[in-house]
Amino acid sequence: MPAAPGLPGPLIVQSDKTVLLEVAHPQADDARRVIAPFAELERAPEHVHTYRVTPLALWNARAAGLDPETVVHVLITYSRFPVPHSLLTDIAETMGRYGRLQLLSDPAHGLVLHATDVTVLEEVIRSRRTTGMLGERLSAEDVVVHPSERGNLKQALIKLGWPAQDLAGYVDGENHPITLADDPAAAAAQVPGAFALRPYQAQAVEAFWAGGSGVVVLPCGAGKTLVGAACMARSSTTSLVLVTNAVSARQWKDELVRFTSLTEEEIGEYSGARKEVRPVTIATYQVLTTRRKGVYPHLDLLDAHDWGLIVYDEVHLLPAPVFRMTAGLQARRRLGLTATLVREDGREDEVFSLIGPKRYDAPWKDLENQGWIAPAVCTEVRVSLDPGERMAYATATPEDRYRLAATTDRKTAVIDRLLARHPGESTLVIGQYVDQLEEIAEHLGAPLITGATTVRERQRLYAALRAGQVPTLVVSKVANFSIDLPGACVAVQVSGSFGSRQEEAQRLGRIVRPKEDGRQAHFYTVVTRDTVDQDIAAHRQRFLAEQGYSYDVVDAADL
Repeated sequence: MPAAPGLPGPLIVQSDKTVLLEVAHPQADDARRVIAPFAELERAPEHVHTYRVTPLALWNARAAGLDPETVVHVLITYSRFPVPHSLLTDIAETMGRYGRLQLLSDPAHGLVLHATDVTVLEEVIRSRRTTGMLGERLSAEDVVVHPSERGNLKQALIKLGWPAQDLAGYVDGENHPITLADDPAAAAAQVPGAFALRPYQAQAVEAFWAGGSGVVVLPCGAGKTLVGAACMARSSTTSLVLVTNAVSARQWKDELVRFTSLTEEEIGEYSGARKEVRPVTIATYQVLTTRRKGVYPHLDLLDAHDWGLIVYDEVHLLPAPVFRMTAGLQARRRLGLTATLVREDGREDEVFSLIGPKRYDAPWKDLENQGWIAPAVCTEVRVSLDPGERMAYATATPEDRYRLAATTDRKTAVIDRLLARHPGESTLVIGQYVDQLEEIAEHLGAPLITGATTVRERQRLYAALRAGQVPTLVVSKVANFSIDLPGACVAVQVSGSFGSRQEEAQRLGRIVRPKEDGRQAHFYTVVTRDTVDQDIAAHRQRFLAEQGYSYDVVDAADL
């Protein structure tokens, strides 16, 4: 929806590539939605949010089919003041860098780097970053690439500011028939167990397949596993699925049996407990990165079989050794699934170059408005340290201050009051520090899940929460990812991994699965006032602010 005539726009676009969004403007939500594909949120205080237009965001937008004219039109349409001409020129030139170099498959010479601009090819050939990756010069526009360097070259090129468009194709992989067990008619008739791809899921599958490799970004609870299953059915080849932990592996197996023609015997688990290699193999990042005497004995699983598709669940968590091995897997189709492309280590460009560009992205609020995920209310509850704690905090070393502030006993009373607000509702109490969580679990008389809890016990407790047999679970960061708890509708966060934006999003994601009765989800983060806990909370909330969520701030005394 364009800016209304006579109404000043909600954006201020500046020459330093920052874009300011007036939150209270009647068109703020429209503007936020249309700039999200090419701008990244940096700061989100109450009244004005600051976005930045980055090269990587522009290249992702270009790979997803957005052209420079559309980006320029959006900024001009919603800007309150004239957009600096230098910025518009820079946007067009930056987006134009994507695709000037292309990786192609040549019938005579194999893998070839082709340039639509000869001067760019000359620049990258002479760069130290590409040393040893390129072979014979075939013409002014073409140079041979060593097949084993396909991934490393793409990494080098994006560092040089010339991201390559990979059109070299993929090996077919070993054939293994897989069909999706969807039944739209039965699903429409609400037959128990029947399902159909939702429109955005079908669009995600089509966008991925058209691009060949890349990342699908969907909110938690929006059915990323089903998108993965549909892509596997489309491929109908042997497939490798990489997941965060053994609980996630078992969940993937259950859902693949439910959603596809695959049987349990066709699906293997490759984890710390089991080493099964079958037509569809589900492996954990943890076992792949197990190191013995300086080597990773299990990483060979990635390339020792003729996989037609490799699925990276929670791709934003991809460990460095898997990144390195993925550089050698560029001839295989790769699907990354995530709720957020934010990586706290700043390696988003490696996801772009090694897994692939963002192929599909569904904003959280769009799916909420369509009823596919539950509406959520986010609240920051602030507590104060008592005088003794305040003095201990003031005299502590900087590295100890966050833990002191985050684990104050004052938060326990807040948890009691929040649970009293939601009697009978399935609730997660989530934190970072095990000793803090042990005390809270004992106080509440609630079960506790940590990294030390066996996989079987975790599954039992999650099932008990789903069935309503356990009203409250206290969980550590092991519950951040890939856990399906459709009935959970309240989460209370007491501490976290410092300023991790993706962790905040994942924790909200535990409770936004759509509820049968249409209830809202409630996400509370309990923060200690005037400490680094409060500062870190503001950073953690940035990604959700970008998705259109706002936090109400209340004092613990007012609950």
